[in-house]
Amino acid sequence: MATLARSEVLAPDRAARARPRIPPGVGGVLPGTLLVVLALLGPLALMLRYSFNRFVPGELMVEGLTVANYAKFLHDSFYRDVLLTTLWVAALSTLICLVLGFPVAYALVRQVGPRWKSKLLILIILPLLMGNAVRTAAWMVILGDKGLLAALLSGMGLTPPRLMYTPSAVVIGLVSVTLPFMIVTLQSVLERIDPVLEEAAESLGAGHLTILRRVVLPLALPGLLAGTMLCFILSMNAYATPVLIGGPQFHMMAPEVYQQVAKAMNWPFGAALAFVLMTVTLVLTTTANVLVQRRYRRWSE
Repeated sequence: MATLARSEVLAPDRAARARPRIPPGVGGVLPGTLLVVLALLGPLALMLRYSFNRFVPGELMVEGLTVANYAKFLHDSFYRDVLLTTLWVAALSTLICLVLGFPVAYALVRQVGPRWKSKLLILIILPLLMGNAVRTAAWMVILGDKGLLAALLSGMGLTPPRLMYTPSAVVIGLVSVTLPFMIVTLQSVLERIDPVLEEAAESLGAGHLTILRRVVLPLALPGLLAGTMLCFILSMNAYATPVLIGGPQFHMMAPEVYQQVAKAMNWPFGAALAFVLMTVTLVLTTTANVLVQRRYRRWSE
């Protein structure tokens, strides 16, 4: 009788130990996490399914399972050229942001006092409070054939170059959009580098460029990678800047996706273009991340 009562008492304990235990804190965030995952992956899964449908003029799309949309992209030189244009514009814009952003971020961290640092950061972040269309419209006023830049150069007796509706104007616009992201990302990483390390290298006879190359850059490499990836992704998916500054003769992938979906009503091909853009961006950023992480681990050893 006593043995039976003891087994009945221990049975719930064994069942409780047998159930998988949820780590503390996970239960509270699990519903929100699932909601975010569904909200992000659900539309992507739907668009992926659309990309395999067939397009029939006069109809939105016809249910099917075909790779004709992806074959059209591969066989049409126009769309391949659009992808190549998007790649080199995004790469050039990112490189310019890196070259301009690193000195500014380094000066904010090492040469500007706390009193002025917050004010300068506000000025850097201030353009982000405006929409891309507003900032792009401002560049249209500056870069137009009769804009501020043309008037300034004409007043100096110089012939103003034609910038509006050119790839150069698109690069300028994209740099103005993505440069604050690069500066803020690098500034947060450089803040965590102890200045004592630079002082120690200087006491050993290293010059300023040597300190940057041998001390600062290796330690700031994760921030350089994060800022570069962020600017590259934003440039690859830019829409307002290429449309408003590039003009109708300049084509990039994001505006082309919009044209296929909203103007041509070719949802399957527009979805295929969107996934080509996303796949190329993901492959390039993942490859760069792997290569930089390997180099960073090699430097850390």
